[in-house]
Amino acid sequence: MDFEDVFCSKTRMRILKLLFKLGQLNTSDLAHKLVANYVTTLGYLSLLKSEGIVTERLSGKTRFFRFTKTLKAQAFMKLLEEWEK
Repeated sequence: MDFEDVFCSKTRMRILKLLFKLGQLNTSDLAHKLVANYVTTLGYLSLLKSEGIVTERLSGKTRFFRFTKTLKAQAFMKLLEEWEK
């Protein structure tokens, strides 16, 4: 996926902004904040995970997502940090 493809989705950008502000959230909390259903939210998160931008941690049946420590994720966080100033 190209850089532009990640940014062209308003929902993906909202997910990234929430993770940037809150650090880590589970799928249900993200879905609730996005006013979206669980399956749709998980689809967006799975795509971001496959791109190496977010990572997933399982605790029982709960999936928690946060930014990875990759250069790509760091670049997204830096951009969000500058944008929010």
